[in-house]
Amino acid sequence: MKRIISISVVAGILFSCNKLTEDPASVTVAGQFYKTSADAIAAVSAVYSTLNSDPAGDFPIYGRNLNLLICNGGDEMVFSPSNTNPDVRALGTATYVPVNDRIRKIWQQHYYGISRANVAIDNIAPMAIDTTVRERLVRESKFIRALLYFNLVRLFGDVPLVLHDPTSVDVNSLKTGRTSKDSIYQQIIADLTAGFNLPKSYSGADIGRATSGAAHALLAKVYVTKRDWPNALVELQKVVTAGTFTNATGVYGYNLFTNFKDAFQKATKNGIEHLFSVQFETNLGARNSQQFISSGAFSSFNPAVYAGDIPADSSIYQLFDASDARRAVTFFTTLVNSSTGQTVNFGAPRWNKFIDYSISPLSSQAQSGLNFPVIRYADVLLLYAETLNELNGGPTPDAYSAINKVRTRAGIANLTTALPQAAFRDSVFLERRKEFMLESNRWFDLSRRGGSYLYDALKKFPAKTGAALRDTLYPIPQVEIDLAGLSQNPGWQ
Repeated sequence: MKRIISISVVAGILFSCNKLTEDPASVTVAGQFYKTSADAIAAVSAVYSTLNSDPAGDFPIYGRNLNLLICNGGDEMVFSPSNTNPDVRALGTATYVPVNDRIRKIWQQHYYGISRANVAIDNIAPMAIDTTVRERLVRESKFIRALLYFNLVRLFGDVPLVLHDPTSVDVNSLKTGRTSKDSIYQQIIADLTAGFNLPKSYSGADIGRATSGAAHALLAKVYVTKRDWPNALVELQKVVTAGTFTNATGVYGYNLFTNFKDAFQKATKNGIEHLFSVQFETNLGARNSQQFISSGAFSSFNPAVYAGDIPADSSIYQLFDASDARRAVTFFTTLVNSSTGQTVNFGAPRWNKFIDYSISPLSSQAQSGLNFPVIRYADVLLLYAETLNELNGGPTPDAYSAINKVRTRAGIANLTTALPQAAFRDSVFLERRKEFMLESNRWFDLSRRGGSYLYDALKKFPAKTGAALRDTLYPIPQVEIDLAGLSQNPGWQ
């Protein structure tokens, strides 16, 4: 039986593709808008904007909302334990339920972005504009669509697959059900494969758009998630810089920043380590196009008043050796109040990675101009180490070299060449945990390991009281069940 996707998704689709016979001067429909290259570029810019903004003025996907599920829902942190939103608090204690508004919001945001991508693809593909521009813009839209579906399939499992701008406003023609994960992955792979023909780099105002290197890297991450190690290796070898590893053919010149902190500085945005980042800038204007990840690090210089967003407990901080350069970048314990000149001791560690220190007053982090790195070269290196370990029944010299490049940059000792496969695998996941805190990776990493890895990780923390084995998938939002008739994930009925 066919079922409606979502009332909110349908609304987004209807608003974006309304086909009218009237032609009033105050309304622009698709047939009127898609005329020039500038129109097409504007449409694809609108696709990108779904990553850093929300149509209702809520937290953007990559401006905080995804972190609420991945970092707060995992073993990294407890978001705002004094937050007035009980659904935010529930994510931090693993007591969320299918009516959780943050889970519903992340679903709606992703399908809103997919809808915009579909609209752009369907309308730009037949345009009589410069062929190179037209094909590039379609591939960029497919890249964003693939990224959004990759998030959805990892968060929820089987999800509705929608690939075209509807040609009718008839509700019955918009109905669909959940599509198998395998089919979702097939579409992700097809969309990212199209991205292989994207430019290698951009200049000027185009910096930050999806590149062919980003497409290969994201596809490699897809294959790693699927445990398709041979195909993961093929894609990774196209990304890692030629001459640095055996059979590496990457032509992009990617490398690690010498200093870890430069991966999170305004002055080094879109740099040598950034394969794809969601773009943010200070004072863009509208609230819904701002980055809020560090807005809860402190809302005043009196930590007794507001607990803010805090690590799950002090053991997170203690994962780092004292010599590990990532510790001081990831956390702070004291800050100078610029208005008083006094140093405030916050006691327990707080999150530091995404604080924009160019802002005054420092507590106004909703104005943060720091990009969100969706995939960095460090991610590629650790995926490469993991893949080689899985393919060869144990770590190879290149696997050690890849993980040790990340460790050397951090200022910690290299791994020795005597680890069995399981121990090396654990070392890679521990390195990923330390390297990517707050970057929406940890929950995905724990979930993809299968079994009880996520459950075991959550149960180590007193705050995660509601952890259960079902947590490797989030529940389908209740509104999708009530209004759209979608089935629920196991354990959430």
